[in-house]
Amino acid sequence: MTPEEIRSAFLAELVRVAPDLDADTIGGGDHLQDDLGLDSMDVLNLVTALHKRLGVAIPEADYPRIATPDAAVAYLSEAMR
Repeated sequence: MTPEEIRSAFLAELVRVAPDLDADTIGGGDHLQDDLGLDSMDVLNLVTALHKRLGVAIPEADYPRIATPDAAVAYLSEAMR
């Protein structure tokens, strides 16, 4: 997958987990919890959704590596190689 496809998948799953968010207004550096208001259960649901969609297992120790869309794209791109 290209970085653009990964970003699109990430944002789609993020909006599915937090339907009050608008993918078009989410910046690459927006922090999931600090800026977008996700709680720990939302993050866990996002991790589960990403695993199902992309086949990437994200261990809890790596959650900070997906804390923003830009960081998540970099992490997922690396993990999918």
